[in-house]
Amino acid sequence: MVDFKIVLSDPQSGRSYKIDATGAAAGAFVGKRIGEAIDGNVLGLNGYAVEITGGTDKTGIPARRDLPGSGRRRLLLSEGTGFHPVYDGERRRKSVRGSEISPDFVQINAIVKTYGEKPLAEYFEQPQEAAE
Repeated sequence: MVDFKIVLSDPQSGRSYKIDATGAAAGAFVGKRIGEAIDGNVLGLNGYAVEITGGTDKTGIPARRDLPGSGRRRLLLSEGTGFHPVYDGERRRKSVRGSEISPDFVQINAIVKTYGEKPLAEYFEQPQEAAE
């Protein structure tokens, strides 16, 4: 089965949270595209909705929103995801992935679009042990 690391960004607090998605939670992401919203109940976040903003595969190659499909391609880039030019007019051929989430992905970036009743910090806070 597929395993993903979901990096969930909270625009209200400016914090990011890591979620390890396995089984059905990971399966809910397969076949979705960058920019699509997913119900947060899949990740255990009741009342939340999250939007996929990007991702990378097992070799660190980023996904581009404007590239259809899920395969890896070598494109001549002048700016944007996957390439940041050093000097004006620089172009370079780089490997990038399509916008569709496939089992080859390792990390998926997402942002909170709709908030639930409980704040995100309550879902992710670590229980502190009593000092003896």
